[in-house]
Amino acid sequence: MSVLVFTENWDGQFKKLSFELVSYAKGVAGMTGTTVTAVSIGKVNETELKKLGNYGADKIISISNDQLTYLDSQAYASVIADVARNENASVLVISNNNTGKAIAPRLSVKLKAGIGSGVSKLPIKTDPFTVYKRTYSGNAFAHMVINSDIKILTLAQNSFDISETPNNATIENLNVIVDGSVNKTAVRDVQKQSGKILLNDADIVVSGGRGMKSPDNWGSLIEFASSLGAATACSRPVSDEGWRPHDEHTGQTGKIIAPNLYIAIGISGATQHLAGISSSKYIVAINTDKDAPIFEAAQYGIVGDAMKVLPELVNAVKELKK
Repeated sequence: MSVLVFTENWDGQFKKLSFELVSYAKGVAGMTGTTVTAVSIGKVNETELKKLGNYGADKIISISNDQLTYLDSQAYASVIADVARNENASVLVISNNNTGKAIAPRLSVKLKAGIGSGVSKLPIKTDPFTVYKRTYSGNAFAHMVINSDIKILTLAQNSFDISETPNNATIENLNVIVDGSVNKTAVRDVQKQSGKILLNDADIVVSGGRGMKSPDNWGSLIEFASSLGAATACSRPVSDEGWRPHDEHTGQTGKIIAPNLYIAIGISGATQHLAGISSSKYIVAINTDKDAPIFEAAQYGIVGDAMKVLPELVNAVKELKK
C-alpha cells in the first residue's frame, strides 16, 4: 500500500507546487500508515529528482519517454494508472491545476476511484475517508466521504505548507510503452513567453479593475507590481474592454489562482471574480466604495482613489528597498 503523488515538472525542474504535493502526500501517508511514492514524467536529472525525497517521498519513479514529452491527458492517465496498480496505491494525490483537472477524471474511470477535488487540508479522518473542501466559490466548506477502495485527491494550490522531511528516497527509472492510439496530442510549434511572471506561478499578484479608470493609468500599477516582483492581473470588464490582455483575466471565467498575496486595485469584487481568487492566502483591497464586496473577502483594505493610493505605495516600497 502507498500514497502515490504525481509531481509535474517544468522543463526538467520542480516548483514549489510539486513540493507542496509531496508534503501533503506525506501527511496522508502518516494518517494511513503507508509510504509515499512520487511519479515524475519527463526528462528530469537525478539531482532534481532527489529533491522530492527532501519533502517526504520514500520512492521516486522517473518515467522518460519521447511520446510523453508533451502533456496528453489520456496517455498520462494511462501511465499513472499502471503505476498506481503496480504500487498498490490506495490514495493518489494530484494538483488541482489544469493538468490535474485533465488527468484526475480519466484516472477515476480507469481505477474506479472516487475523487475529492480541490481539497485544502489533510483528511479529517480515514474511516470513513473524509476530506475537507471549499464550496460555493469559497463561501462555504464541505466534508466529503469517499467510499471507493482507491481515492484521488486534487490539492488546491498554495493551500498546504511545505515541510522538509529529508528522506533517502530510492529512484527507479521506469521504461514504459505508450500505446500510440492513446496519445492524441501533436505539438507542431512551441512558443515560450519570457520576461513576464506567469499568473499561476506568482506568489504575489497585483490586479486592476475598472477603478483604474483608463488603460493609460496602468503604468503605476505595473510599476508597483514590478517593485514587488509580482505578476499583473485584471478583472473581466477590463479584459473585455481591451485595456489588458485576456490571459490576465482572473475569476470564475478566467484564471483561478491562489497566490500568497493578492492586491485588488479598483475591483468591486463580483462573485465571479472572488471565485477565482478566494484561495489566496491574503487579499488586500483598494477601492473608493467602502461597501464594495471585495472588502468582505479582504484581510486588509484601503478606502481611497487608486490614482492617489498607488503612487504612495510605489514610493513606500522604494523606501523599504533602500
